[in-house]
Amino acid sequence: MGEVGSHGRLAIGGGAGHPWAVDKDQVAVVLTEIGTLLELKGENPFKTRAYHNAARMLEGLNESLSRVVAEGRLGELKGIGEALQEKITTLVTTGRLPYHEELRASVPSGLLELLDLQGLGPKKVRKLHEELGVDSVATLVAACEAGKVAALEGFGEKSQAKILEAIAFKAKFASKHHLIDALAAAEPILETLRGHPDVIRCSTAGSLRRWKEVIGDIDFVVSSKDPASVLDLFTGLPEVTTVLARGDTKASVILGEGLQADLRVVADVEYAFALAYFTGSKEHNIVMRQRAIARGLRLNEYGLFRSQEETRDPALRVDCRSEEEIFEALGLEYVPPELREDHGEFAAGEKGGFPRLLEWTELKGSLHNHSTWSDGRNSLEDIVSQARDLGLGYWAITDHSRASFQANGLDANRVRQQLKAVAEVNRKLADEGDDFRLLTGIEVDVLKDGLDLPDDLLAELDVVVASLHVPASDEAENTRRLIAAARNPWVHMLGHPTGRLLLERDPYKVDLMAVIDACGETGTWIELNASPYRLDMDWRLWPYAKSRGVKCVVNCDAHRLEHFGFLRLGAGVARKGWLTRGDVINTLGLEELRVALGRKRKGR
Repeated sequence: MGEVGSHGRLAIGGGAGHPWAVDKDQVAVVLTEIGTLLELKGENPFKTRAYHNAARMLEGLNESLSRVVAEGRLGELKGIGEALQEKITTLVTTGRLPYHEELRASVPSGLLELLDLQGLGPKKVRKLHEELGVDSVATLVAACEAGKVAALEGFGEKSQAKILEAIAFKAKFASKHHLIDALAAAEPILETLRGHPDVIRCSTAGSLRRWKEVIGDIDFVVSSKDPASVLDLFTGLPEVTTVLARGDTKASVILGEGLQADLRVVADVEYAFALAYFTGSKEHNIVMRQRAIARGLRLNEYGLFRSQEETRDPALRVDCRSEEEIFEALGLEYVPPELREDHGEFAAGEKGGFPRLLEWTELKGSLHNHSTWSDGRNSLEDIVSQARDLGLGYWAITDHSRASFQANGLDANRVRQQLKAVAEVNRKLADEGDDFRLLTGIEVDVLKDGLDLPDDLLAELDVVVASLHVPASDEAENTRRLIAAARNPWVHMLGHPTGRLLLERDPYKVDLMAVIDACGETGTWIELNASPYRLDMDWRLWPYAKSRGVKCVVNCDAHRLEHFGFLRLGAGVARKGWLTRGDVINTLGLEELRVALGRKRKGR
């Protein structure tokens, strides 16, 4: 999850379980797991629901849980009875809860692992365990291959096939991690390295520095005259659980979150070359080496050498103190790390034609977000307070529409009630002389026969995001639905157009080129959903969207205050898609945005 730093600074955080997670989040995680464990054991649904509801309530708590406990005010919180008060107090004051530990020990650990599979909830896992003896992924695979799952009531052949697909998908990405988790792990380590007296220069490298949406491991490059002292620091970090290997100039470790981290220490004269080499990508590096050879040079991780053969001879090294000088020596303008994928950067670098890429500080707000009116965790007032503290200009409230019943979606009556609530909040802001404003909106479901809410209601809203949440199995049908949504005169943008969940679910089957073309023709914007689990639309497609005149909106899809930090994440991926300030709608100030929103509709 994202975490919002103090003094208006947006930071990338890891949520509960990370060293800076607040107490209420840690408690909420434990309560949620207790509820899940009770479901696995077949306990009374009212009891399990009480734990889940208490967890959600704590996630939305806007003060220190420790203070609430210390002041004896837990009983004032909705849904917190005496039993829960006792458990929460124990957890907050001691850091552990014996009831939770005993409950966890009573359930086979493999059952919790099964819950990570797409499509399997506690009820289904319990049925598999009780009737087929399934207690791990391995035994589930065996049961599927024997056809036992298909024969089980409530499952069938289709469910069995989907379970095997989910297992295969999980295995495929077993060693992959979300970008946000890598950032959360890497940034504190990088700060520690920077503070070491023997470190001259240091940086992350690899796919993390290139802002890939999914990464394998974390790479660090350091220059120093004393590699041993730097390696001592690195391998002795409290975050390190296992040292996989250590040599004279490099080490590999496993961090607490299961991430592998590799450190390479080089002489400062080699630093720029090592940083460029280990940043990659592989495809980018191949072209760089070919350019060197064409100029009678050799490029590797140790330097750029005046030689026809591979060498490390310092006497032959071309003096390049920075990556900029390496690119210049090879006839190129400096290529930002995010663009080093052999996706057009060399043609642009030869012409000196790189745009000034988007900076996250240029974003003025987000146009796709949720509140307690649907499945968000925070009230309108809390959202305003957070946005104002961060110096933002606006924030759109686009709760789910009625078809998303599982997310407490809004029908027409509740939408109009929310309009009044937002108007009241904005009136108070105006009375205080504050220029910040909430924008009204909806994330309207794209259904088979059109949008989930009528046009006359959509016309009353500032912002309309159209999202496909329940796709068809047919690509042509999904494409038709999205194009129809783009052609609706009241829709401003398409939300997370492929519906992908990174490391969890493949994108929907959809012809995105055709959808992009339709958006270009109708002036419909496309979202870059900055949730670290989506980052959808994919960065690879934004250059084509730009060529069709399609504008991007970098949206947090925020469901809680911590998600405001996704602005930074989305901006980094937007940079990877070659997007500039002018390509992104929510770099506009409030009044300019209102004009753009109005122009969008008048243009129909």
